[in-house]
Amino acid sequence: MFDGPDYPKSLDESVFEEWLELGRNSKIPYAYLMIIWDELYAAYSPEYVEDRKDLQQYTRYGQGPDHHLLVAAYDLYSETRVI
Repeated sequence: MFDGPDYPKSLDESVFEEWLELGRNSKIPYAYLMIIWDELYAAYSPEYVEDRKDLQQYTRYGQGPDHHLLVAAYDLYSETRVI
């Protein structure tokens, strides 16, 4: 996933699937998975939110909190990309 010049690095599909499962199985009723690029560690990480309005704390490929950039966001249950 995220192959190409528009992305800093590719993400293994199995890691993405694991992140979806972790969000679905959480005791907290998360609805969305955000894929975050951490500029300091040069790595992707997952972040989960309950409401769509919580996605607005990041801007697409824009500066989010600290050194984090939002790459994409997905609905945990339909796996539809929402951002």
